[in-house]
Amino acid sequence: MRLTNSMGQSVNTPDGTPPPATFLDRIPLNLRMLLYGTSFLALVLIVVPWAAYRVDVHLPAWHVEIGWARVIGGVLFAAALAVYFAASYVLTTHGKGAYVEFDPPKQFVATGPFRWTRNPIAGSLVMMLLGEAVAFSSTGIALLFVLSLPLAHLQVVLLEEPLLTRRFGADYTRYKGEVPRWFPRPPRRGPA
Repeated sequence: MRLTNSMGQSVNTPDGTPPPATFLDRIPLNLRMLLYGTSFLALVLIVVPWAAYRVDVHLPAWHVEIGWARVIGGVLFAAALAVYFAASYVLTTHGKGAYVEFDPPKQFVATGPFRWTRNPIAGSLVMMLLGEAVAFSSTGIALLFVLSLPLAHLQVVLLEEPLLTRRFGADYTRYKGEVPRWFPRPPRRGPA
C-alpha cells in the first residue's frame, strides 16, 4: 500500500520504498472502523458517563433537575452524533484509514466537516457529553464534560497536531493556518 499526500502524490519511506503493509492493513477498513467506533463510543458515551452519573445517585443533593429542558440535551446529543458520524465517514473514506493514532489515515483530509474545524470528531464527542449532561440532568456528567474540555485540548495540542505535522508536513501546517482548531467557521473561499 502506497501512502499519498493531499495532492495525490506517492509518499515513500526515507529509503524510497513504499511503507510495508501492517497487520491492520490486512483487515478491511470497514470492519476496523466498526470495531473502533463501537468500542470507543460505548466507552466514552456509555461506560464513562454511567460512572459519572453515580455522583447524582450517591450525592442527590448535588443533582439539579432541569425538567423539560432535558429535550435540549437530546437534540444537542443527536446533532453532535451526526457530526461525529459525518466526520468519521469523511476521514475514513477520503483519508483511507481509521481515525485512531495506531491505525491513522493514509491521506490528508481537509474536506467536509474538516473544512469548518480541524477537530470535528473530538469537538463532537465533547458536545455529546454536554448533551448527555443536559438530557440526564446530571451533575456528574456535567463535571465529566468540564473535565473533558482541557483533556481534549491537551490531546489535540500535545499528541495529535505534532503527529499530523510530521505525517503531512506543509499541507497540515497550511491547513492549521486556515481552519480553526475548535470553533467552526464557514470555509474561506479563495485568497483572503
